[in-house]
Amino acid sequence: MAVGTHGDVLPFIALGAEMARRGHGVALAAPAPFEPLARRAGLPFQPLGTAADYEAMIRAPDLWHPRRGVRPLFDYVSSLTETTLLWLGASWSRERGGVVIASPLALGARLAQDLYDLPMATLQVMPFLIESRVAPPRLPGLPLPRFFSARLRHWLGVGADAYAIGPAALPPLNALRARLGLGPVRRLRHWWNSPTRMLLMFPDWFTPPQVDWPAQAVQIGFPLVDRFGDAAEIAPDLAAFLDAGDKPLVFTYGSAMRHGARFFATAVELCRQMGRRGVLLAPQSGQIPRDLPPGIMHLRYAPFGALLPRCAALVHHGGIGTVAQALAAGIPQLVVPVAFDHFDEGRRLTELGLGAMLSRRAFRPAKAARLLDRLIDDPAVARACAAVRERMRADPDHVARACDAAEAMLAVPGLRAAS
Repeated sequence: MAVGTHGDVLPFIALGAEMARRGHGVALAAPAPFEPLARRAGLPFQPLGTAADYEAMIRAPDLWHPRRGVRPLFDYVSSLTETTLLWLGASWSRERGGVVIASPLALGARLAQDLYDLPMATLQVMPFLIESRVAPPRLPGLPLPRFFSARLRHWLGVGADAYAIGPAALPPLNALRARLGLGPVRRLRHWWNSPTRMLLMFPDWFTPPQVDWPAQAVQIGFPLVDRFGDAAEIAPDLAAFLDAGDKPLVFTYGSAMRHGARFFATAVELCRQMGRRGVLLAPQSGQIPRDLPPGIMHLRYAPFGALLPRCAALVHHGGIGTVAQALAAGIPQLVVPVAFDHFDEGRRLTELGLGAMLSRRAFRPAKAARLLDRLIDDPAVARACAAVRERMRADPDHVARACDAAEAMLAVPGLRAAS
């Protein structure tokens, strides 16, 4: 059960496909637009909300604001909670057993765990959502100096919960809990993690484990799941474009972005100034400048696993799924963060010597060109990217490991939600 955009849902499709291959019965619940991808993977599908609901959410301008984005996000999440709870209550039975794997935004699944006492694991794909007093994640829209202590940065995160996330998410959730005879949730980012198991889908070299992480957390590694996206192979016209010249730059602002016109206009001028070819990935052509010059190509989608190894660098918003695919390809990344976890992922890449980050305001052709030239030509960056690529090649199958952890839950009789 997953609520979110492509980066949130594709790992669940991959896990479902692998569990079905192992002979388990699987059902996936996710936002309605993901039904074609689930069906293509052979998974029975339960739509959460309508396609119109999902489109309205991702079109909301405030969704892509570093501080105001929590309101439209949790308005959408809250609209799915009761439906999710009812479907799960009807689907799961103690007699048949089974395990629920849910994303943190699938609040209905966590609520069902409290109500029905069913075994559940929370699958986290973003380090940003794991709290720590020792190594707190970077908050969106709040650039703090590095000399601020970790404890102070953590308590600022607690304040963000109290003044931003809590008021947006908790009133509808606690009203539903009261109707069900359950007590109120005080802090969403504590409660939404299952007390029985958490699966952390990022490796320890990218996000080192901390002593104050929840004891039920199991750290696994990046799920590389682009083959479950809109296309498993690159299109013939893209293949011909890649064959026809030097390695291009790739630009994407995420599958859900509908307000990226300025980003892509800058991308076109950036390619011109650098004398490089470019591939613009955007689900809708309305974000792309008309009459693209020679050497620049627009596509709605391309599988990163096939595309990125043939490219010079990736410029993107900072979504964790995109980050992981570029790491696997061994190319440098320039992150232009928008909201949510993007600032934190950009910081991690910068500190590991694998890329750099520019604010949306600073993302201008001349400045970005200088930075990209440095990233592409720097031998230290090339060595760091190559080392990570080889590391990921040597240990690739983290979807299988997540399935192993889920199967281990199946093997424990009486595993319930008690903490």
